Amino acid sequence: MEERFKTTGIIALFCILLVLCFLVLRPILLSIVVGMLLAFIFSPVYNLLYKKTNSKNLSASIICFSFAIILILGIWFFLPIAIEQSLKIYSSSQQMDFVGMLKSISPSFFASEDFSREVGSIIHSFITTSANSLSNSFSNILLNIPWLILQSFVVFLTFFYLLRDKEDLSNYLKSLSPFSKEVNDRFFEYSHGITSSVLYGFVIVGFLQGLIVGISLFIFGVPNAFLLTLLAVVSSMIPMFGPYFVWVPVVIYLLIAQNTFQAIGVSIFGIVSSTIDNILRPLIVSRRTSMPTSLVFLGMIGGFFFFGVLGFLIGPLVLAYLLIFLEIYRSKKS
Repeated sequence: MEERFKTTGIIALFCILLVLCFLVLRPILLSIVVGMLLAFIFSPVYNLLYKKTNSKNLSASIICFSFAIILILGIWFFLPIAIEQSLKIYSSSQQMDFVGMLKSISPSFFASEDFSREVGSIIHSFITTSANSLSNSFSNILLNIPWLILQSFVVFLTFFYLLRDKEDLSNYLKSLSPFSKEVNDRFFEYSHGITSSVLYGFVIVGFLQGLIVGISLFIFGVPNAFLLTLLAVVSSMIPMFGPYFVWVPVVIYLLIAQNTFQAIGVSIFGIVSSTIDNILRPLIVSRRTSMPTSLVFLGMIGGFFFFGVLGFLIGPLVLAYLLIFLEIYRSKKS
């Protein structure tokens, strides 16, 4: 009886400490997760540097410092452009004749004046609201600089120490695991593979797809090309959306404006961008550790509602790790 009471007390104390730790870390939890994801993405680069320098501190410092410089320069140069272009889209949408555009696209479908006016009003409201939200989001970055500096410090602190001490951390987690060595090895192997599947297979490939679309926008002189490139990159990372979510409307706009040459050029780049994932993803991600697109999509939606923007990454990973546990349990049972 006394032994059971002690065990219950230890478990209760452990649960209380876990809850308190969560409450303490909650304001910076997403920053810690971002640092972990960055450490995973740049782990191959760290391994190469470590072979050259033979110094963990120096290798991790070079990667963190280089990434910080790129990030600061990117915000310094491109944030004002993004704000300016989002304001331009907002002001242009106020003067745009959406009803005339709809009738020029499909005169028979939008023959009814009331129907075309209603659809035009919906499109006008969507574009103006989206552009206004974008400009407000970019402006809030400038207004929340002290908060962003603190969060960035947490990100880079996590980034640095996970790069430097990833092997020690991995061994420590394995020592805490109640499972056998075989199960631990399989879990870490599957975890690494499935995380690569989500990060490299969707994020990195999606970034390249959006970048291809963005290059075409700059080459053919599409207005507000930088902001549209950002949207193309984000939509390319989301399954079921893809880069055509941006380049198809751009092509329609160019055709309406009678810029046929530019429309054809953007279409060619867009088709290449939309199909390149069929080539790159199998090369980057092993078929054995790939994650079904439907689960990635569901994880992104649920993660977005729970974690915000970072949920697009965190959500699929949470589902992936659950699948790993279920797969290991099924294998042991069989």
